[in-house]
Amino acid sequence: MSFYYGVDIGGTTVKLGRFSGDGTLHEKWALPTRTGENGKYIFDDIAASILSRTVEAGGSPSQIKGVGMGIPGPILPDGCMEVGVNIGMRHVYPAKELSERLNLPLVCCGNDANVAALGEAWKGGGTGFSSIFLFTLGTGVGGGAVVDGRILQGSHGIAGEIGHTTVNFAETEACNCGNRGCLEQYASATGLVREAKKVLAACQTPSLLREKKNLTAKDVLDAAKAGDPVAGTAAAAMGRYLAWAMSWVSHILDPDAFVIGGGVSAAGEFLLDLIREEYAERTKMLLRKAELRLATLGNEAGIYGAVRMVLGQ
Repeated sequence: MSFYYGVDIGGTTVKLGRFSGDGTLHEKWALPTRTGENGKYIFDDIAASILSRTVEAGGSPSQIKGVGMGIPGPILPDGCMEVGVNIGMRHVYPAKELSERLNLPLVCCGNDANVAALGEAWKGGGTGFSSIFLFTLGTGVGGGAVVDGRILQGSHGIAGEIGHTTVNFAETEACNCGNRGCLEQYASATGLVREAKKVLAACQTPSLLREKKNLTAKDVLDAAKAGDPVAGTAAAAMGRYLAWAMSWVSHILDPDAFVIGGGVSAAGEFLLDLIREEYAERTKMLLRKAELRLATLGNEAGIYGAVRMVLGQ
């Protein structure tokens, strides 16, 4: 019996999954992310949990063959994560840290968005394509590229950070990254709400959104589906900026498909329809456009991608 584990480290929880060598998920669970004291307990907690679950499943530590991890920070080619703001870490080597605790040579680590992209390419919305680009539309906008079944990481570990490409050069408000006019400011859940509030403030048009005390991205998209003009304007802006970003990616990487995940993707085909026309308009060189797909793995994309890094070795 062999045990493989996929680990997805987030700012509040660590998601884990136990897999067999054929990629079958046998169980999944989560731990709180202890970010105190510069995240010093995170790898201890992960190692202890993996060892405990292995024994509970009737195995022994020697039967653990590999562990893959996704972590919220860029991973340099030498394995160093210089900064992981959401988990309190700076200048650590995550794979080395966990390898030492488990006495396990095969531990792999990658940026969480890239790892999620690998999961979707392997078992999710990108299955069947040789190359995909994943957009994750949540509180922020993440991204990841998979080319010929492997993560495209880049020289400095930030390949795929599509959320911080500039799409509006006239923007005056700063993004969380310090830049202005980032895709994240318009296409994330928070960005969509921000845009809707700006449209509301600039007009007197009757809108369902004016009745909402705590406006959410779901409120905006539901109202847009119902034909609300203000919500429709904000949603159209999001779709337009996403289409532009996809056009840039197409002209640089030329993926077979774009896969869209994250909470905003719950809008389904309506969201894809917001993008398609403008994307086609901006990619006239491509007779066969990249397909637009919805992610299917949800919160499991990270653990699937993490274990795929190990099984692909």
